[in-house]
Amino acid sequence: MPASTPAWTTPRDVTARLRKRFDNGIYLSELAENTAWEPLNVPLTGPKPDEITRHFDAALAWAESWSARAHPRLRIERRPIGGRRVGFNDIPARVWIDRREDLWSLLGVTGVVDRFLALLASARAALPLLAAWMSAHPMKVVKLEADWPRLQATLDWIINYQGPAVYVRQIDIPGVDTKFIEQHRAVLTVLLENCLPADRVDQEAPRTDFAARFRFLRKPSYLRFRLLGGLTLAGFSELMVRTDEFTAPPSGITTVYVVENETTYLAFPPQSNSMVIHGGGYAVTRLTNLAWLGGMRLIYWGDVDTHGFAILHRLRRAFPHTESVLMDRDVLMSHRDQWVNEASPTCEQLSALTPDEADVYASLVDGEFGRGVRLEQERVRFHLLQDVLHQRRE
Repeated sequence: MPASTPAWTTPRDVTARLRKRFDNGIYLSELAENTAWEPLNVPLTGPKPDEITRHFDAALAWAESWSARAHPRLRIERRPIGGRRVGFNDIPARVWIDRREDLWSLLGVTGVVDRFLALLASARAALPLLAAWMSAHPMKVVKLEADWPRLQATLDWIINYQGPAVYVRQIDIPGVDTKFIEQHRAVLTVLLENCLPADRVDQEAPRTDFAARFRFLRKPSYLRFRLLGGLTLAGFSELMVRTDEFTAPPSGITTVYVVENETTYLAFPPQSNSMVIHGGGYAVTRLTNLAWLGGMRLIYWGDVDTHGFAILHRLRRAFPHTESVLMDRDVLMSHRDQWVNEASPTCEQLSALTPDEADVYASLVDGEFGRGVRLEQERVRFHLLQDVLHQRRE
């Protein structure tokens, strides 16, 4: 059809419109819910009387493209147009799809529909709640068709498991491993939330934490610490222990230092009745589970940047008596040649900072010293730490 001719509805246009509806899941949902079929119709935009005169060959070709023999799955409704000046003509005006099977054939999705129905039947036999979700979201099932049997098997295993808490790794299904679970974590989360009793879902856990949300065992967190001043525990001066088992302080400890940099941690000077913990950035929040820190002198030293103060804020929210060292304006300004860039500064409200800490934090956020200024702990001259510790001993 020449480019100058009007935009009349083509068979491809109708197929595209019906394909869009199919891809929205409307037709499969109706099929799954046993909704009675009502013939579909799509109106056609065809030539007007004057266009037939001006584009006769094109109009003839368009009408032929809608011949009944070209579309055995469609019922073509025609209407008369014209008048005494141009004569009367019957042209295609609307197409009808009288049976679901004709729609599947027209769109080339018969196999897709059959496979969806097979998956749905399997779910209805084993997990009715899953089948109800599938009926409402058929295209998500179609998209995951190849993996759906394993997804259903995983769901069935979790729902029916009655033993003690296990790790996700212990889900015992052929072809299902932790990588499969992680790959399909989002859809499994949705399905489990729909199918599990409310008491089997931890609503407080983030939806991104699959293990916690569905009450699987989680990888334990660990704390690494050194005992200072010649103290040992079972003959060791340095240990890494599970946080949930660290329920009491080592004997003789009255002061706990928390630092971020590993070398600083290893080189931390001897202190009587003290230990030093390697904080590890925001992982320092693991300390909030150690209730016994409330009875210790607790001292934090982190990077002088927005996130360093955010970590201090979190620690102090749990333990209001937390002190900080070497995180002040004088330290920052005396190391100007050691500043680096903080790639993604934070600007959250930190209510647990002291006035002096809050002043430095506000200056960093506002860019008073420049954009994204950061003084890393390992760049601070070590003698300043020694001086601070000496002053605290006096």
